[in-house]
Amino acid sequence: MVFRLFDAPPREPSEFLGFAGNRIDRQSENRPDDCVEKALADTAARFMLLDDGKLFLKGRPGAFDCWFGLAECREHGARLDQAILLGFSQGRPVLAVPSAFAGDDLPETMAAFDYRSVCSQGLVDAESAGALAQAASLLAWNASHRFCGRCGAETRMRAGGYRRHCGSCGTDHFPRTDPVAIMLTVTREKCLLGRGRHFAPGMYSALAGFVEPGETIEAAVRRETLEEAGIRLGRVVYHASQPWPFPYSLMIGCFAEPLEEEIRADLEELEDCRWFFRDEVRSMLARSHPGGLTTPPPFAIAHHLIRAWADSEE
Repeated sequence: MVFRLFDAPPREPSEFLGFAGNRIDRQSENRPDDCVEKALADTAARFMLLDDGKLFLKGRPGAFDCWFGLAECREHGARLDQAILLGFSQGRPVLAVPSAFAGDDLPETMAAFDYRSVCSQGLVDAESAGALAQAASLLAWNASHRFCGRCGAETRMRAGGYRRHCGSCGTDHFPRTDPVAIMLTVTREKCLLGRGRHFAPGMYSALAGFVEPGETIEAAVRRETLEEAGIRLGRVVYHASQPWPFPYSLMIGCFAEPLEEEIRADLEELEDCRWFFRDEVRSMLARSHPGGLTTPPPFAIAHHLIRAWADSEE
């Protein structure tokens, strides 16, 4: 068999995940410090309003719109001085702005939903959900990096929100993305699923953990599985990735091959961890499990890892 470097399915698995449909032209090489001011002067600019983990929508159920014009932003008291330039769409600037609304202080024509609900309920289209991930992550990073980590002085936003500068010591700070390895350990017949204490009743999912400094993705997959389930792994293969704006992570989905099958779970970390056979997993995916067990919702990368294995050739 000849191995071809770029052999791949017609659509990358990542394309089917929630928060992954972003089509904004970021123009990362063209972000002068006055790019937000220029964007605010463009009457065609579109704005996404967010605050406190929620996206603000206008319209009515079934016809929600997450994009606002400049006049609407001013009318609603959006904090335009904290606007971030996401990029451009169809030649128009696209910005994210913190909203001035409190959750219970909305006009009748508006509603606010947490990011998970926006994606899981399909309240906006895939491209807008992708833009939401970018917007939420950047706004969260700017909010949490108002002060210099080197000298403690207040920092100022630059480059449209993609850099913060400390005028005191001259240090530039750049947005971070926290990599998280999420892995499904599988054999031909069964897969390993765990249950966290904060999970919804009956839900089991793939194991996951942050990639630590100086660690490869594969090493993180092996370490986290050993720490959480007590199982040593052999081969690790990448499957897909998903932006995860809680607050600014990247989920890196992998499949892993066990070298042993005896589970020695860390019950301080997990509530339960066990092997599930393929037919049982399929019933969990179909929400028809006799014991009421389920997998994560379809917008989550864990769901896609589990389904890809469940639907694979036996």
